[in-house]
Order: sequence, then C-alpha cells, then structure tokens
Amino acid sequence: MLISVRLFAGLRERAGSSHLDVELPDGATVADLLAVMELAPRSCVAAINREYADAGTRIGPDDEVALVPPVSGGDGTVRRVRVGAEPLDVGSLSAAVRDPRAGAVVLFEGVTREVPELDYEAYVEMAEPKLAAIAAQEAERHGLCAVAVEHRVGTVRLGEPSVIVAASAPHRGEAFAGARAVIDRVKAEAPIWKVEVAADGGRTRVEGTLPG
Repeated sequence: MLISVRLFAGLRERAGSSHLDVELPDGATVADLLAVMELAPRSCVAAINREYADAGTRIGPDDEVALVPPVSGGDGTVRRVRVGAEPLDVGSLSAAVRDPRAGAVVLFEGVTREVPELDYEAYVEMAEPKLAAIAAQEAERHGLCAVAVEHRVGTVRLGEPSVIVAASAPHRGEAFAGARAVIDRVKAEAPIWKVEVAADGGRTRVEGTLPG
C-alpha cells in the first residue's frame, strides 16, 4: 500500500518536501514505517489520524500519517501533548514523564467543581503546538527531565479532570515550580474556552483574557 506521510520542521527541511509517498506492506506498523524511512525510533513521533501512536500501531491505507520531530527547545523533554475529547488518564501521564534522572514527579489535575459540567472548546490546531511550546520552554527554564500536558474538549463532568500537567525533575523544587509554570501559562495562553453548564441546562461562558 502507498502511504502519504506528512513531515514537519527539520524532517520537512531534510526531505525538501512536506509530504513523502512511502510504500508499505499491508498490516505495516509505525516501526515498519520508521525502518523504511531509515529513522531512529526516538528521533520523531508518529501521529496516525492526528493522534500520537506507538511503534506497534498498525497503519491502514486510508490513515492520515504524520511524523513529528522534537519541538523547539524541548531537547526530548516534551513527552506528550494532546487536546481532545477522550477522558484523561493521570497514570498514563505519570508514566510518560518517568525518567532515570528524575527524583521527583509532580502531577496537577484541574477538575470541574461546583457545577454539573463544563463544556470546553479549543482551536485544536493551534492549541496543541502552543502547549508543546509552553512545555518545552518551562522544561528548559526549570531544568525538568520531562513534561506532558493533556487538555480535554467537550463535556467534562463534575469531579473529572479537564487538564493534567505532569513534570519530572531531579528534585521536588524544580518539579513543583515547573508544573505550576506550565499550568499557569496554559490557562493564560492556550486558545481554549469553557462554558459552565448548570443543573437546569443554563449556560454561562467563563470570561477570560486576551493572550499577551
């Protein structure tokens, strides 16, 4: 099967094109794709249908496939960034930032409170790169080993997390400071909006501020 692979940043520059057509056998996996393209497994992340995929994920003939190199300034520290409707898994994010150099892992969960649900909307195509940039910059600033950020869109019910930030560092001080810096900037800069939904169905848009 012939797969069109989207390329970004350094991968695009090296290839001289934003797309490459790659021939793969039926049932091929992400690992097979990287091998055919002679790319090391940790040199980029594959996205299948706009979701990050691991090496064992199978690729179908109609899938949208992209290869994403490390974000600028991240030096491999940004392990996961996602904005989507799926429920968040704190254990998965904790595992994503585990690192042999890290003596501390800090997790922040922002959860719905006081109202039955919140309804989130995001400019996803801009929000995900923004979260990645924030994570990379704060990782460098605070000496973090790894960072992961996920934010939900759609309905988030009372007590459920709408955003999780995970950060690891050699010591707890850096991990706490880095995680707080990331969530503070996500709240201030990411193009994500929310509406409070009352028990009677009334909707109140939460006012925000223009990003600086």
